[in-house]
Parts: sequence; structure tokens; C-alpha cells
Amino acid sequence: MADHDAFVSWTLAADADFPKGRYSRAHRIAFDGGAEILASAAPSVVGRWADPAGIDPEEMLVAALSSCHMLTFLDVARRAGFVIDRYVDAARGRMGEVAPGRKGLVEVVLRPDIAWVGAAPDDDALEALHEASHAACFIANSVRCQVRVEAPSPPGAP
Repeated sequence: MADHDAFVSWTLAADADFPKGRYSRAHRIAFDGGAEILASAAPSVVGRWADPAGIDPEEMLVAALSSCHMLTFLDVARRAGFVIDRYVDAARGRMGEVAPGRKGLVEVVLRPDIAWVGAAPDDDALEALHEASHAACFIANSVRCQVRVEAPSPPGAP
């Protein structure tokens, strides 16, 4: 198996009051390929101490699930003889209580909108492709929350 590394760094600002919880949650995350992102706690969690421009851990997990499902789906569909022109997902994670006094992601909904080249799978085949992709997705296999795949809303729908 492979190792996957991320380097997370945070520094206390000079004007912060750490003992009272008055400090920025903004931090940097660097990856082995050179990409670096600004991250932070979610504003809904720590209010003004979050950096709303930063990506919060919950968003990263939702994105990781969506990305993994997409990458797996592209391969599963290719192997089944289908050609995909475009894949767009408006994924959403929902926080909730996972145990008394403990919060976490309780559900992630993936809503892929896929454009096909040539023949597209029928509804049953599409569902089977998504089920196979979900079963093979490394990230989905690593989380406890429910991960669902839903058909996208028609254009113009909320």
C-alpha cells in the first residue's frame, strides 16, 4: 500500500489570546506534489476566529469523497464501455450528532451530473456503475457516515 502525506502548519499570532480561545484557526496545508491550500475551522464552528476563505476539514472530506467517487466512476464506466465527456458533482455533507455530545458528518450526498459521448447507460446500469464505484472508492471505504449518490436536479431547479 502507499503512504499519503500532508504537512499542516499553524502559528499563533502575536495579538492572540490562546488561553481564552481568541486565536485564528487559519492554517496552511501542503501536499507532496507541491499544492498548498489555506485551511481553517468552519465559521459555523468558531465564528470570527475562522478564516472564511480557508477550506474547512468538513469541506475537505466532502471533496475527497466526491473526487474519489468520480475518479473511480470514470474508470468503472470506461471499463464498462462508456465514454464520459463531463462529470460535475455538487456534493454536500451534513453535520449532526453521531453520539451523545459528539458531532460529525452524518451524511454526504453526491449529485453527479454526467455528460456522455455516444450511448449512455440506462438507469439500472447507471445505478450499478455508481454502486461499483462506491464499493471501490478508497475514501468511502474509510468513513463511517452514509454516502449517497443522487441524480442531479434538472436545470433551473433549486
